[in-house]
Formats: sequence, structure tokens, C-alpha cells
Amino acid sequence: MFKSFLSTVVLAALLITCVFPGHAQPPVPAPGLFGGLNTLPLLDASRTRSVCAENPTGEKGKGGMAVPHPKEPKPAASARAADDLGQGWKVRPFLRVNAGETATLMDVEGPGTIQHIWMAAEVWNRSQVLRFYWDGEETPSIEVPAADFFAVGHGRIARVNSLAVVVNPQNALNCYWPMPFRRHARVTFTNESDKDLTLLAYQITYAETPVPDNAARFHAQWRRARTDKVNPYVILDGVKGKGRYAGTFLAWTQFEKGWFGEGEIKFHMDGDTEFPTICGTGTEDYFCGSYGFAEPYTTAYVGTVLPARENGDPPNFWSLYRWHIQDPVCYDDNLRVTIQALGWGKDGKYKKLADDIASVAYWYQAEPHAPFPALPTAADRAPVPAKK
Repeated sequence: MFKSFLSTVVLAALLITCVFPGHAQPPVPAPGLFGGLNTLPLLDASRTRSVCAENPTGEKGKGGMAVPHPKEPKPAASARAADDLGQGWKVRPFLRVNAGETATLMDVEGPGTIQHIWMAAEVWNRSQVLRFYWDGEETPSIEVPAADFFAVGHGRIARVNSLAVVVNPQNALNCYWPMPFRRHARVTFTNESDKDLTLLAYQITYAETPVPDNAARFHAQWRRARTDKVNPYVILDGVKGKGRYAGTFLAWTQFEKGWFGEGEIKFHMDGDTEFPTICGTGTEDYFCGSYGFAEPYTTAYVGTVLPARENGDPPNFWSLYRWHIQDPVCYDDNLRVTIQALGWGKDGKYKKLADDIASVAYWYQAEPHAPFPALPTAADRAPVPAKK
């Protein structure tokens, strides 16, 4: 046995020497794209940059250059607090985004990879829309109400403690999805409400770094439907191009008492028609629970974060996330994702439900992407009001 083990070690060493001549071990993968504790000691060609209100271009040596502007007609919150201190003293920490306006949060040349996004505001609602454009494309690869992008459903802030998304008190939204771009990255924030937003704080940290040819672009899409009209509910459809499905967020509004989570999630891929390649066994199973959602939980990959109760007085609000970080759904050409709205009837049989579901689908794919469905109006995105 020892001779066999020794032979295996020698063969592996010879293979490494042949495939990677001159290296004791394989070279480090693409710099800047991979993170984690194990990569922190490894020096590479990456240079960290960050865009925010104090450095909107992210350029080297350009942070904190704003000069007080006491005569500004519509200043952002706290804009006058540094008037007596002058340049370099927190002159422009926030943006003001008036009703109907679009602010450009990021507009930088590549190649690079977004590594972290932090955002905070006075209030979050679905009238605020984030859009991300990669490499000069005309239509966004990400188009999502800002809060929903960070797994905040129904406009109800709740803590999320996961690898990809973190929501902290009071209104702090964070995400760590790696987002590579080769030539250019542009991120916008649109206020579609009839009220000015006087405080929007943000920081987008990215690495100026080479991007490998096989690095796909990050995509996210928001949808909403009543399941008395569309059941199974469509989370994602019309995707064209090779990719990996990376996550699901559901803001599910339950309209009658009783268990609602019997529906199966289905992944139709690469030409599947009536029947999918991947078929789940129930909603709570997909979100890695069992026997219902007895209590809120937030973990690295899955969670249900609002204090909802299946037998509470409707409407009942659920915020459910599932990140496919360790188990991405890989497909070659096309993808459709659906989930059934299915509960228990009083007769002990499954029952189709008439609920309200809003969703965000997250995936990586090779560009170009297929056109997204038109984003519903701000009024049509508004959450179901709570019972008075």
C-alpha cells in the first residue's frame, strides 16, 4: 500500500512539473477575482479602487476633493455641516436624488471586478431602481428595485447574515457578489417616486485587475405576479447564452391562513420543454428548511428573515433567499426557472394558491444577454399594504 501511495505522489509531482514547468505548484488564478482568507497573503497585479460621493470617479488620489458650496439650492443631507471646515472635511459624503432623477453611482473603465457594495438611505422602497451596464451595453444586465436586490422584501428591513448579502441595522445594505467587467462598468440609481431622497450614501469597492476570458457577467432581474393569474410563478425566463444560476430571492405575500410552501421549484434548461431537468420537492425544501418555517433564520446560503407565521392574519409577508454559491445551476444555452404556489387544503389535498410573489433572480452568463421584460411601473411594484 505504501509503494502504491508513493507512486501516486511521484506521478502527481511529475504531472505538475510537466503542465506547469518551472512552478512547484499551479499558478495563482485570476488576480482580484478570487477572495477569501486563503488568498489574502498572495500579492498580485490588483489595485483597489472605490467610488462614492466623496470620490465619484474612483481615481487615484481624487478622494475628498469637494469644496463647500453654501449657495447650493437643494443640498444633500448634512451638506452644510462642513462649511466652516473646508475641503477635505466630509464635504460631500452623501448624494441627493430628487424625484424623477437618475444618479450615476459608478462610471469607470476596465478591466476590473466589483467586490463589495454598501448602500444606506433615509428610507428604502421599490420606487428606487438600480441598473448595472457592463462593457458599453445599451440595456442593463441588472435592473432591480434597490432594496430587493439586497434581499429586502416588501420594503421591510430585516437582518440578513449571508455570504453574498448582508443587511445590518438600520438601513445598511451590502453585497459581495463578484462582478467582473472587461472594458467598462456603469451603475445608476433612479428615484421614481414623487418625493426627493435627500440622503443616499454608497461605496462600491472594486479591483483594477485582469479578467479571464471565461469570466461571465453578473445579472439580476426582478419580476412580480399574482399566482391566481400565473401559476407556476416564473422567476426567470428567456435567458440565452451559457451561464450559471447563482441565487433566488422571493418576497412572498400570503393571502390566506395555512401552509403555503408545498410548491416545487423547477429548472428547465437547454431545450427542456414540458418537464425540467431539475425539480425540487417543495418550497421549504428549496430554502433548506423542513416542516415549514417555524422561525426566522439567516445563514450563509439560505434564510427566511421576517417574523411571518403561516397561520397569522393575512396578508402574511415572507422574505426568502437561497444562494447557489456552492451549488450553481450550470447550463449551456438557455434557462427557465419557475416555482409553484401550492399549499394544503382543508381536505388534506394540495391546493393552488392566489398569492402575490415578487422575485429577484441572480445569474452569471456570457454576453450578450437577451432583452429583459419591461420593468413594471413604481405603482405596480408597490408592496401589498399590511392589514390595519
